[in-house]
Amino acid sequence: MFNRTRCLQISAALASISLLSGCGLFSDGGSDGAQRITVGTTSAPTTLDPAAAWDGSWELYRNVYQTLLAFPTGATKPQPDAAQSCEFTDSANESYRCVLKKGLKFSNGEPLDAKAVKHSLDRIKKIDAPSGPKALFGSLDKIETPDALTVVFNLNTPDATFPFVLGSPAASLVAPKDYPADKLRKDDKVTGSGPYTLESYKEAGEAVLNSNDGYTGFANRRNNGVTVRYFADSKTMIAALKSKDIDATYRGLSATEIKDLQTPESHNEGVQVVENFGAEIRYLVFNPKDPQVAKLAVRQAIAQIVDRGALVSKVYQGTAEPLYSMVPKGVVGHKTPFYDMYGQVDVAKAKKILKDAGITQQVDLTFWYTTDRYGASTADEFTELKRQLEESGLFRITLRGQPWKAFQEGYKKGEYPVFGRGWFPDFPDPDNFIAPFVGKDNAVGTPYEATEILTDLLPKSRRESDRSVGVREFEQAQQIFAQDVRLLPLWQGKLYVAAREDIGGAERALDPQTVMQVWELYRKASW
Repeated sequence: MFNRTRCLQISAALASISLLSGCGLFSDGGSDGAQRITVGTTSAPTTLDPAAAWDGSWELYRNVYQTLLAFPTGATKPQPDAAQSCEFTDSANESYRCVLKKGLKFSNGEPLDAKAVKHSLDRIKKIDAPSGPKALFGSLDKIETPDALTVVFNLNTPDATFPFVLGSPAASLVAPKDYPADKLRKDDKVTGSGPYTLESYKEAGEAVLNSNDGYTGFANRRNNGVTVRYFADSKTMIAALKSKDIDATYRGLSATEIKDLQTPESHNEGVQVVENFGAEIRYLVFNPKDPQVAKLAVRQAIAQIVDRGALVSKVYQGTAEPLYSMVPKGVVGHKTPFYDMYGQVDVAKAKKILKDAGITQQVDLTFWYTTDRYGASTADEFTELKRQLEESGLFRITLRGQPWKAFQEGYKKGEYPVFGRGWFPDFPDPDNFIAPFVGKDNAVGTPYEATEILTDLLPKSRRESDRSVGVREFEQAQQIFAQDVRLLPLWQGKLYVAAREDIGGAERALDPQTVMQVWELYRKASW
């Protein structure tokens, strides 16, 4: 007979255990825990070859490839993974040595040795893919392999951030036999040494991951495999979650959908939402190739008009907060230079900025955004930006949206006057919110020769192994960003994982790079 009183007593005593219905309690362990999990996302990889991707493809890479160093859950500094140990061997931070673990192998049986490490990283620079991570390795001069297990990275300048780069999926290690030194791998296969092997992959369909029995690293798999399903839109993905076709979602949820999933009604449907601190930011990029955008006054006037508070309130409903610097809150050195310089929204001041520059006519601009990368709210965000700028009477804005692949090709070719981008940190350091956006070959495809940042501030900060010591340089760099307005920070988001209530580990599944570590997810055992 069903004993309701007994069920309530158990629930009160074990309040931290999720309750789906009736007396259906779940524990965090047991024989049922190691089962296959299905995760949904709207962020499909653009390529399976790490030499060609500096984007959301890293979400898959982290789970199928290994790196010398990595960021275990909760770590803010890189820890050994494929490496047994790594350290700078000089006081100037110009020579970095790693010793590999013995007996490592790729999934094809090929040894993961020093030569394989050198091959993996050398090909990134040699191939120099348009959307690849070459720029992250700008300080790397050459790699030496004095023996089978030792790799020495000789840097062309002091760079205390280099271990962080080695801990990112940009430094994914690949099997030399399957990955040519001078060209990209073209098939839909992966040969890595990560926690999972890629059993199969269908572009824009799904990736089937199985446990890699030969894996030796920090990841403690709590399931025996994961299927990642790629959705074209979040509405379909949420429907799949509610119908139990998938177990969890990550990336692509709109603010409205998050709010809906946080209601008691959704809880009663067996869905939980786990909120995590996020260093994800969104920003506008201004391309000086465009004759209008090339005018500093135009960029400054836009900075003077954009109302971040209204944008966050109307579009993101508390799931994000206004951002006044490219370095977000929670990261060492964060300041608010865009607020300090432009203050509150002031249309009269914006009009004066334009008039003083001899601009008296309404400025026509086209704003571009991706339709399928950052979630359904992106279109609403740009609609709100258009409204704000046109309401001032100073601008006339045309909006254009493109799917991610076409959008990426366009901004890399310099085709867009103004476009929106998101940034998820490569590693948890303020350098990673400054350096990727400056220089000739930066992450946004619009060369920005910020001389003082490139030749003085970044080099000074990279001489310091204690990353908090370089705060002054990062503060100055943020001030220069605000003066130049080549980038306009908009908001900083929180991270959400929506999952069925019988799924555990969601609170541990995001690493400091905001990449999903699917090995943390597990199915709670019922009892």
